[in-house]
Formats: sequence, C-alpha cells, structure tokens
Amino acid sequence: MELHALGLSEVYRQGKPAISFELFPPKTDGGMESLFEHLKELARCKPAFIPCTYGAGGSPRERTLEVLRSVRASHPHIPIGSHLTCVGSTRDDWRGYIRRAIAAGVDRIVALRGDPPQGETAFQPVEDGLSHAEELVRLLRASYPELGVIVAGYPETHPAAPSLAKDLEYLKRKVDAGADAVVTQLFYDNGDYFRFRDRCADAGITVPIVPGLLPVTNLAQIKRITGMCGAHLTQKLVRRLEVHGDDDEGQFSVGVYHAARQAEELIEQGAPGIHFYVLNKSRAAALICRALALFTPVE
Repeated sequence: MELHALGLSEVYRQGKPAISFELFPPKTDGGMESLFEHLKELARCKPAFIPCTYGAGGSPRERTLEVLRSVRASHPHIPIGSHLTCVGSTRDDWRGYIRRAIAAGVDRIVALRGDPPQGETAFQPVEDGLSHAEELVRLLRASYPELGVIVAGYPETHPAAPSLAKDLEYLKRKVDAGADAVVTQLFYDNGDYFRFRDRCADAGITVPIVPGLLPVTNLAQIKRITGMCGAHLTQKLVRRLEVHGDDDEGQFSVGVYHAARQAEELIEQGAPGIHFYVLNKSRAAALICRALALFTPVE
C-alpha cells in the first residue's frame, strides 16, 4: 500500500521499521543545492516520510515550504511533513501556513511549542497565540483532522520540566489531545529510550514511540547540541571519539558505528521505526540504513 494512503499511526504498524529523515531549511541557495544532492541518497532508503523544521516569523517559514515543495517535486512518492511551533504566531497565522502547507502536499505536522526567541529566557505567546504544544494539537485536530500529528517526547526529560513525572504527564496530555505518534529527542544510551517507552506504556500512552537518532560526526558539534537539549553522551562514546582527536573521518566512523548499533538494538527490541536527525547531510544515515538493510535500495 502507498504510504500516502496510510494514516500516520498505521505507517508505524506495517511490520517493518518506518524510517524518516528530518531536514531543516538552508539559508542560502548553495545550501539548498547541497541539500537536494544529499536527498538523492536518502530517497534510495524509501523513507516513510520526510519532515522539515520550521522557523518563527515570515521568511524562515516560507523557506520550509520551499524545501517541501521541492521534495515533493523531485520525489513525489515520499510523504512530506512540516514542523509547526507556537513561537511568534497568531491562530490566523497558523491557519494560513497550514493551508499553504496542505497545498504543497504536506499531510503530517510535527507540533511543538518551540524555544523562546534568541535573547529571551521564558516563552511568551503573542496576542491570540498559543502557549503549549497541546493547544496546537487541539487546533490541528479541530480544524484539520485529515493531517497526521506528531509530538515530541524526551527520554531524558525536557530541560525545562520540573520533574520526570510532570514531563510525562504533559506528554500524555499532548497525545490525548489527538497526536498520532511521539518522536523522541536524540539520545545515545538506548536504556533511556526503553525506560521512557515503559513509562509511556504505564501512563496509558499507546501511540507509537519513535526513537530519534542523530549520528555523531563531530565531537565538538555534538557537545554543543546535547548541551542545548539536555541529552547526554555516554562515557564510552566520548572516549572513542576523543581517541581520534582532530581526525574528522575517525570521529565520523565512530559515530556511524555507535548509531548503527543503537538502531539495530532499537529495532530488535520493537521500536516502530527510526527518525534520523540528518542535519541536511546523507552520508551517516544512508550508511546506517544500508548496513542494517532497513529498506531495499531503489535500483
């Protein structure tokens, strides 16, 4: 059956892992050209869908739609999705964006609160805006029931959450509001995912819990990323990366090996798919998909 014809939750219940690759909108035309060169490789892995992140304010959002229109034009068989945040927008702004996204072929939305704008420490909604992802999910369900809705989950707890219990409670509210699936924040210890999945089940969250992986290709870069999102690197992984010092290829090999081992164990233990944060590059994710035969490459 064509993936376009499936509801989002059914995509993760086909008896094989559903693979997705998350893009972000490049800032330059050169970046767009590079992205689509990498996308040729990712498309060979037959992804279940390709979402693109979303910026606050005018032009970044339009760049998201530009990316998604181009993905649809070059790979019409691949479903596409857009992130959507509560940052800097009114309800009318969202409705206008969603209508344009649907016209571009989007049928999946990743609903997020989003981070405060740069320079601000606390999230403040605009007038007639929304304060939480739960509200955004409800808006989507009420006005656009045909869209699949994904929300974020945090195996190591959201950095701003007062406690693990409160974080899980809020995730359940997002799911109860109408989310079809949960995609996790990146993590490097599979035990964090398995414990999170068990906590979700105990809390009555029954939608697919999809692990999100970001293969490490550079130690300094991943330290910055994990520092911002509250994830931690395992000591073993850090030691292996440090052995290679400034050897970029050595660090890349370690990161791919670690992520491939993660993905293999996750799938063996029943994960419904893998969501790759690819940072607009294909090499690491494509090598992992090939090594694990997650999808038969297109001839």
